[in-house]
Amino acid sequence: MAGRVVVVGGGLAGAKVVEQLRDRGHDGPVALLGAETERPYERPPLSKGYLLGTDERSAAFVHDEGWYAEHGVDLRTGTRARAIDLGSRDVVDTSGTRHPFDHLVLATGSRPRLLDVPGGDLEGVVHLRTLDDSDRLRAALSSAQHVAVVGGGWIGLEVAAAARAAGCEVSLLVRDRLPLVKVLGPELAALFARLHRDNGVDLRTGVAVTRVVPRGTGARVGAVELDDGALLEADLVVAAVGASPRTELAAQAGLTVDDGVVVDAHLRSSVPHVLAVGDVARAWHPTLRTHLRVEHWATALHQPETAAATICGLDEPYDALPYFFTDQYDLGMEYTGWIGPQGYDEVVVRGDLDGRELVAFWLREGRVLAGMNVNVWDVVDDVTALVRSGAVVDRARLADPDVSLGDLG
Repeated sequence: MAGRVVVVGGGLAGAKVVEQLRDRGHDGPVALLGAETERPYERPPLSKGYLLGTDERSAAFVHDEGWYAEHGVDLRTGTRARAIDLGSRDVVDTSGTRHPFDHLVLATGSRPRLLDVPGGDLEGVVHLRTLDDSDRLRAALSSAQHVAVVGGGWIGLEVAAAARAAGCEVSLLVRDRLPLVKVLGPELAALFARLHRDNGVDLRTGVAVTRVVPRGTGARVGAVELDDGALLEADLVVAAVGASPRTELAAQAGLTVDDGVVVDAHLRSSVPHVLAVGDVARAWHPTLRTHLRVEHWATALHQPETAAATICGLDEPYDALPYFFTDQYDLGMEYTGWIGPQGYDEVVVRGDLDGRELVAFWLREGRVLAGMNVNVWDVVDDVTALVRSGAVVDRARLADPDVSLGDLG
């Protein structure tokens, strides 16, 4: 357990890998290379509590400033990896410095997609990925009057909620017929559409932004033009149109890449002493029997446990079910499970859908594929057990709040 480990990527996943290595007794040299100048931090607060102003900036950081030195971790912030030399087992950074390794962990994350339309580079068109981005967006919301949020995923909806909390008029522009419809299906996606409309958001679905229009002859945004011909006033445009995994280093090194770095259940790539975790990893799931790439906090938090175990010679495959959460207005939600490409044939709801206090279940052939609790708490373990059981459930009992979920698996 004395080999040299280099972790590339200074986010939550990278920070948790080095933490887990030390917790498991790895006493060899450990280096963590992060392209940002900040020490590792978590990203959920950037569109939730920190953006809303309810969380302190310091709460986003994974570890206290002195933790890395205290645990013998060579933290190199502001250090961008340029290449992986598999022959010599070195990571080469942009300054030409070589960082030797026996095991390499790629935790390079993902990058936001840009708004690729005329005017998409105007001043006042922003995206949200880093702590600095959140700082800038938070400041912009304090003075903006009309905000256009482009994209109906989790980030877009959370930013729209934060903008409304800041007192802005908000247009939420979504290509699909409903926000989140590809994730939740129409039955539950409609809940989030109603949530935002009930909170004063001008939600427009089935539309695309074709142009960002400057104000007068200046370089600052003044409006967005839609493909239905509408022109919406906007002094701030937030592009929340998805993200792409940062696979360039892996691809240049010849690792197998397919919508992420392809890894096994132990998070080993096609070169076994090179691992990948977090947003960039497309990992084999031994329970679901497929490769998955999950861009959510829980994956970045827990996959490092498996990566560290693998490096330490332990057999601990990663088999946690996909999990994500959101907070918008007075709604809190947790989702557990995976529907998959075969889809679902039924949604069962227990609780009050209109009152937004419920647990919803997606089923196929009577088996629970995934569950989502909305403003109902302490049920994730039971939902997880139902999904893992693969048991055919009684639909009426599943819908009955008086029946314990623990009695259904």
